[in-house]
Amino acid sequence: MSPALHRISSALATLALWLSAIGLVGMTLAVAWQVFGRYVLNSTPTWTEALSIQLMGWFILLGAAVGVREGYHLGFDILRIALPGRPAKLMALVSHLVVLAFGLAMVWYSWDLVVGTWTATIPILGWPGGIDFLPLLGGGALISFFTLEHLYNLAAGHDDGTGA
Repeated sequence: MSPALHRISSALATLALWLSAIGLVGMTLAVAWQVFGRYVLNSTPTWTEALSIQLMGWFILLGAAVGVREGYHLGFDILRIALPGRPAKLMALVSHLVVLAFGLAMVWYSWDLVVGTWTATIPILGWPGGIDFLPLLGGGALISFFTLEHLYNLAAGHDDGTGA
């Protein structure tokens, strides 16, 4: 991949990891506040569970996208490693194409969900319902982008087919 695109991809992966970490910390704080409110203040905050679920969707899907970039997604590594060069690269190509199709399907269908539920409201938070599906959209877009990076590297001969 060109140096500029590699820097963009690396920056996106770093940003996604930071946002995931912030989301995880935010979820932990929300759950801690819920426990504190329930058992110490005897007044359970109602918004903490809904917010925790929102944050969980983001940190899981952003983390999964970075996992695709780093080559930690599911694959047939044992067979691929045992095969010689050309068949191994063919398996890597097929694996990347399947992951790309999955990422694009996530984008396509989650967009429908975002648009179709945007006018609804998440009652406790007062947010549009489509926000529930934004993590799928963002995660799918990043999975697709990172997989395109792998496909480019494979075609250019810079990738050994491991996906990393």
